[in-house]
Amino acid sequence: MTAYDDLMAQERDTQALAQVAGRLGWDQETMMPRGAAEQRSEESGAMQAVLHARRCDPRRGDLLSEAEAEVSDEVARAQLRHIRRDYDRATLVPGDLAVALARLTSRAQGQWAEARAADDYAAFAPVLAEVIRLKREEAAAVARGRDLYDALIDDFEPDMTAARLDAMFAEMRPRLVDLRARALERDWPALDAHFDEQAQLRLSRELARNFGYDFARGRLDMAVHPFSSGSGDDVRITTRVSEHDPFNCLYSTIHEVGHACYEQGIDPDYRLTPLGQGVSMGVHESQSRIYENQLGRSRAYTGWLFERMRDTFGDFGVDDAETFYRAVNRVHRGFIRTEADEVQYNLHIMLRFDLEKALIAGDLSTDDLEAAWNDRFEADFGYAVDRASNGVLQDVHWSVGLFGYFPTYSLGNVYAGCLYQAMRGAVPDLEVHLSRGDLGGATSWLRAQVQRHGGRFAPAEVIGRACGGAEPTAGPLLEYLEEKFGRL
Repeated sequence: MTAYDDLMAQERDTQALAQVAGRLGWDQETMMPRGAAEQRSEESGAMQAVLHARRCDPRRGDLLSEAEAEVSDEVARAQLRHIRRDYDRATLVPGDLAVALARLTSRAQGQWAEARAADDYAAFAPVLAEVIRLKREEAAAVARGRDLYDALIDDFEPDMTAARLDAMFAEMRPRLVDLRARALERDWPALDAHFDEQAQLRLSRELARNFGYDFARGRLDMAVHPFSSGSGDDVRITTRVSEHDPFNCLYSTIHEVGHACYEQGIDPDYRLTPLGQGVSMGVHESQSRIYENQLGRSRAYTGWLFERMRDTFGDFGVDDAETFYRAVNRVHRGFIRTEADEVQYNLHIMLRFDLEKALIAGDLSTDDLEAAWNDRFEADFGYAVDRASNGVLQDVHWSVGLFGYFPTYSLGNVYAGCLYQAMRGAVPDLEVHLSRGDLGGATSWLRAQVQRHGGRFAPAEVIGRACGGAEPTAGPLLEYLEEKFGRL
C-alpha cells in the first residue's frame, strides 16, 4: 500500500469516530435523559480526547508528507488539502484544551437550556464566561499572528475574515434597513387558528420527502433548537412545533432538509473521507436557505402548499393562495432570529457578529452582554427585548463554543442569492414545476452543481462554478429581496 492508501484508511476510522461523537450531540438534544448531563460531559470529553490524539498523531503527519509527494490526482490532492489543514490546526491546540472544551460545552449546553427556560441570563453568564475564556485560548493557539476572531471564523468558513464580512455587511445594511422600513408600513396577513401538533409533523414529513430528504437514511425528531447532523447514510434533522404557528414547524423542517440533502447528496465515493461533508458552513447554509426561502416561500410553491394546508387542517382562516403567500412572507416585528422574515434576518446576524467580535476581543464582558444585546436590538429594530429567552438566550451557539459561526448564516444567504439567480436561468419552467409541488428540477440542479462535490472545492469556488464563474457577491440577494418584497 502507498502512504496515501495508509493515510486514507486512518482517515476513514477517524471520520467514523467523529460521526459517533456527533451522534452523542444529537442524542443530547433529542433523547438523552435530563439527569445524564454530567455523564454525557465525560463521554464527550473522552471522545474528543481520542479524536484529538488521532488528529495530532505524528505518524499521521509523516504519512501526510509522504502522500503529498506521491499523488497528483485532483481528488486525492483535495483530500490531502483538507487533511493538511486539519492536522496543522489540531497540532496547534493542546490536547487538554480540546478535552476541556468538549466537557465544558456539553455541560454549558444543558445550563443554557435551563437558563433559557427560566429567562435567567445571570444563571448562564458564569459558564459562558468560561467558554469564552477557553475559546480565546484556542484562537490564540491557532491564530499564528492573525486576529483571534479571524482564527475562529476560519474553522467554519475557510479564508474568510472579519474585515471582509464588515465590508459585506456595510453594503447590505442600508438597503435592508430601507426595505424593512417600507415593508413594515404595509399590512400583512397572519394566521389565527389552532394547528394540531401531530398534523403539523405529518405534513412536515411530507414536505421533507417533497424536497428530496431520504428517510431511509435519516430521521426527523423534535428539539428546542432545530438542527441537522450527520453525513452520508445517517443524516438526522429536528424541528419544533407551535400549535398557533405552523410555519415555525414547516419551514424549520424545510430549512434543515436543505442541510440534510447537502450531506445525503455528496458523491458516495467520498463517504467517511474529508471530502464527504459540506465544505463550509456558508455553503451549507446556502442550501438550507435556498430550500426554505427562494423555493419554499416562492409564490409558485406556496400556491401548492396552500392546498396541502387545507387538505391537512381544513379551513384555517385563509381563503386564497395570494393571501397565504403574503402570510408566509409576512414582514413583522419579532425577536427570534429563526422566525425572522427574509428582509430582517440578516440584521439579526449583524447584531450577533458585532457582539461576539467584542467578546472575543475582550472589549465586552459576559456581565455586560445582556445589556449590550438589549441596547443594540432596540437601536436596530426599534423596540425593547421583553425577556432573555427572546434576546441573549435565544440561540444555543455560544453555549457550545460556536464563535465565528453566526456570520456564515448571512454568507449562506448571499450564496443562495447567487445560486438562485443561476438556477432561474438553468432550470426550464422552474415556476411551473414549483406551482405543482415538483421540486425535482431545482433540487437536482443543486445536487449536481453544489452538493455532490462535498469538500472538493473551496467555498467561493464551488459557488462560482455553479454560477458560471462569477465571484459570489451580495448583489443578487439584495436584488431578489427588493424585487420580491417590492411587489408584495
